[in-house]
Amino acid sequence: MATAESGSARQRRRLIVGVKDSLRALRVQLSLLNHRVGSRVALKDVDLDCLDIVGAQGPLSPSALARLAGLHPATMTGILDRLERGGWIVRERDPGDRRAVNVRVVPGRNAELFRQYAGMNTLMDEICDGYSDAELEVIADFLRRTGAAGQVATDRLEAE
Repeated sequence: MATAESGSARQRRRLIVGVKDSLRALRVQLSLLNHRVGSRVALKDVDLDCLDIVGAQGPLSPSALARLAGLHPATMTGILDRLERGGWIVRERDPGDRRAVNVRVVPGRNAELFRQYAGMNTLMDEICDGYSDAELEVIADFLRRTGAAGQVATDRLEAE
């Protein structure tokens, strides 16, 4: 019985290592995709990251964006300058506090990014078509929990 249990434990460990290896490979491929897209639209990788954060959570103050992106506020100024010059974002006075500034995306401008990612989105749709609704729920849950774990690991590194 001990042999079957140890064989089962080894098999589970191999599966877990396979998931981690796949996530690493996915990270690399998505990084390469983002780099290629950024090159086509004249944005640095970090610019794309910040634009994505503002699009998902904005409007945001520059300091809130810097915190979410894990960047120094002085670095954020340069990023926002580039994004504003490119017509990707606007800085607006906060109506609740005229001294404060919020950053928001320019909605029509993002269509260019969507076109760049259209191939990947189509391929993702094709992949998802091969899974049942229940399987997609498990995958989505896994990815959410993995993202949350990444946030915890990042926060722990920052606290060290």
